[in-house]
Amino acid sequence: MGPTNVALVKLFRADQDLRDAQSRLDNAARNVRIQDRRVADLGEKLKLAQTKLKEQQSQAGQLDLDLRTRDAHIEKLRTQQQTTKNNKEYQAFLVEISTAKVDRNKVEDDAMKVLEAVEKGQNEVGAMHAQHQAEQQKLQTMRQEGQDTLAKLEAEVESLRPAREAAAAAIPARSRDAFDRLAERYGGEAMSALAKPDRRREEYICTACNMSLVINVYNKLHSRDELVFCPSCGRILYIPEDLPPETAIHSVKAAGGATKRKATAEQKAAAEPRAKGKWGQLLAAAQGESVKAAVDAQNDPLTFQVMVNGELAGHYKGKSRENLQRIIEFRMGETGVTGQVEVVENEGSAQSVTPEQPSAEGSSTTESAAEPLVAQSGDTEAV
Repeated sequence: MGPTNVALVKLFRADQDLRDAQSRLDNAARNVRIQDRRVADLGEKLKLAQTKLKEQQSQAGQLDLDLRTRDAHIEKLRTQQQTTKNNKEYQAFLVEISTAKVDRNKVEDDAMKVLEAVEKGQNEVGAMHAQHQAEQQKLQTMRQEGQDTLAKLEAEVESLRPAREAAAAAIPARSRDAFDRLAERYGGEAMSALAKPDRRREEYICTACNMSLVINVYNKLHSRDELVFCPSCGRILYIPEDLPPETAIHSVKAAGGATKRKATAEQKAAAEPRAKGKWGQLLAAAQGESVKAAVDAQNDPLTFQVMVNGELAGHYKGKSRENLQRIIEFRMGETGVTGQVEVVENEGSAQSVTPEQPSAEGSSTTESAAEPLVAQSGDTEAV
């Protein structure tokens, strides 16, 4: 991938790390806020229950006073009944006393109901008060224990913020704006890796939405420094580390015995040991650059024997013998490694080429990379 795409991947990972740390901080703080809100809700319910209980107690007191007043009135009527002079007055007092008793019994029934409600309210208030105290104690414990946790999480967030800002600063403004819009839209998931479900077929999908992509999307991302978007979800596509060119690109295979001979040579090369240390690093890096040149030229990389100071250092792949030899010598000059290096073709090796680029050893087409594939229709270039 080009520098912009590589920088975008670094920004994507730094942004995800920062968002994960911020999410942990928010979750820790949210637990305290939830408990605080629970204590406040219980406090409001307790106040309402206490107010209702006071009203019921006041009502019970009024009914009790009404009962005592009615009892005194009935007793007064009975006293007056005893001093009546004739039966007519006696019967009148008797009717009045009976009526007063009926009214008094109704008040007594109401008083009993209110007393039951008061008793029930007292039990509820007691239980709510105990629960409120327990939740308050839990809140205090969470605040005490959470102070250290919150401090650590805040420090983690602040430590990750410079890396994210540095990664963002390395990206052109237009690309960074596109990334920020997508990150805000998808909650940080602004980019999506390519995936190749079937390694035997050159087919790719977006791992975010599982939609199929155009065939040349890998070549476009690998050879150009431009943003490529998923035509379905709009996320920025990138090549993951586990999908190198030799795995992703389905090269044209030579027919007949050449393919069998090449497979045998590659199996033999894979079984043999390779150079280690500085030479191992240098030859591996040279192989990667030469393989990339072969893939860019839409050719199948070849396997060669690399001799260092007359001894076999291992089998390495490349675009051509001359290309791999030149890259190794160039890297030797860069790193200051000295020695005699010779790249030798394996017996039976053959180069697979596309119809548009015939193979001709020593010609200019062997050493120059082919132009990248042009994007097919349906490939989206902007958000």
